[in-house]
Amino acid sequence: MKCPKCSANMEKVRTPEATVDRCTHCRGMWFDMLEHQDVAPPAAKELDVGSSGVGRKYDKVEPVLCPVDKQRMTRMTALGQSHIHYEQCPICGGVFFDAGEFRDFKTESIGDVVRGLFGRAK
Repeated sequence: MKCPKCSANMEKVRTPEATVDRCTHCRGMWFDMLEHQDVAPPAAKELDVGSSGVGRKYDKVEPVLCPVDKQRMTRMTALGQSHIHYEQCPICGGVFFDAGEFRDFKTESIGDVVRGLFGRAK
């Protein structure tokens, strides 16, 4: 499998909950449908070893084609964490997180809570 952002090879990384594809260059991660929901926060830190700075650079790449079925992926915003943008395939349901995004996605910070409260107060 090739990375949908930088076209480098993806490597298989196993956790107790899932087997994830991680890019050998940009360190972005591909999850098959709903697989990202099964990964526990401690495992997310071990999986997402990439630089957030590199992730922000690759977050701007568009269009993003699904590495499984080559369909254009949809840019999504994480619920309650509006600063996290990941891509999801409308056909197979797989998702791609840039380096640093999945680690952040699985860790709700005080800032995320405050942003959530502020957003609901409007």
